[in-house]
Amino acid sequence: MPPGLPDEGEWYVSELSNDELEMQVRGRFRLSPFARLSAEQTAFLATFLRCRGVLAAVERELGISYPTVRARLDALLEALGLSPTEVEEPPPKDRVGMTPKQREILERLERGELSPEEAKRAMKEAAGQ
Repeated sequence: MPPGLPDEGEWYVSELSNDELEMQVRGRFRLSPFARLSAEQTAFLATFLRCRGVLAAVERELGISYPTVRARLDALLEALGLSPTEVEEPPPKDRVGMTPKQREILERLERGELSPEEAKRAMKEAAGQ
């Protein structure tokens, strides 16, 4: 939604103009769901597309953690009224060979849910040591 406009009710465009042709078309035109994205969501989408949907590349490009990239992508999908498919994405290359439990521990560490010491202990337990 453009800044300053309330996010209530359905907004629509009522006039399109072309100065070169000196024409105006009036009607009731629905806004694209993309027009409702915030500036931050639009910038994230542009980065996501530029990285061809590779989340690890988005992570590097924006300098944010993998879980943060996933969270922003999920928020973008929600803003567009889309739900993710059930296909699971392969883990980033630096996490290949880890068990799902080990990847979960790292994600919890990155989100600040575990201290480094707690994560270290949990990783040892997950590895059976």
